[in-house]
Amino acid sequence: MQNKYPQKPGIDFILKQAFFYWNKTLVFQLMFSIIFFAVFFTSMFFFAARYGLWEQNQELAEALKQGTTVYLEKLKALGETENYQMFSFAILGTSIFLYPLNLGLFQVFRKIDLNEPIELGDLFAGYRGLNFLKYLGYYIFWVMVYRLTVPTLFLAVVWVCVTVFVAPLMFFTDKRIFEAISLNFQALKKYYIEIFVCVIVAVLFKYIGFALLFIGGLFTFPFWNAMIYSLYKTIFSEKS
Repeated sequence: MQNKYPQKPGIDFILKQAFFYWNKTLVFQLMFSIIFFAVFFTSMFFFAARYGLWEQNQELAEALKQGTTVYLEKLKALGETENYQMFSFAILGTSIFLYPLNLGLFQVFRKIDLNEPIELGDLFAGYRGLNFLKYLGYYIFWVMVYRLTVPTLFLAVVWVCVTVFVAPLMFFTDKRIFEAISLNFQALKKYYIEIFVCVIVAVLFKYIGFALLFIGGLFTFPFWNAMIYSLYKTIFSEKS
């Protein structure tokens, strides 16, 4: 595959294209969210019970009644316990396992471009073959760096922008992680305004559904993938 940068696109075009893909696949957006949250919350409740965190939550509630200082001290002490750390690792593992689900939406959007019939099984495209392990490895690496940059906020946003195209590049063109990051960085240098604005819009719209109406969040939560695909399709062209 060769990647070329076409004439500089407009932000309005990228946004309209993203909303087109999202609106065209609302049923699959809903299915994505149902599958994601069903697995995530099942895992959370299971491991919370396994490591006795429900009892700890009761103690936190009692501490909150005594004041913010007491609550924060209790919360800090809870975070240092082995059970809480094991729970955190379990939830992180669940998030890593769920990551390839995002690639399934890329498959759905690509089928729209190719005018091919879409099936529910397309959502699980990221779990097929040995590439599944490659996607997991990338997300583990991504999360490790992201957690280091989150306290600064600015660096976290930069890291998101630097890696926004890595997943589609790996999925569609079989690029390796650092090769994809290099291509992403080249695109970012040329299209930094478009990428930054679209990332902000995608994050805001992703969670706005939960702020306005919880059920609406099930539709807006996967929107991030439509924005990534729209950016990727506009900035990169794939030619054999």
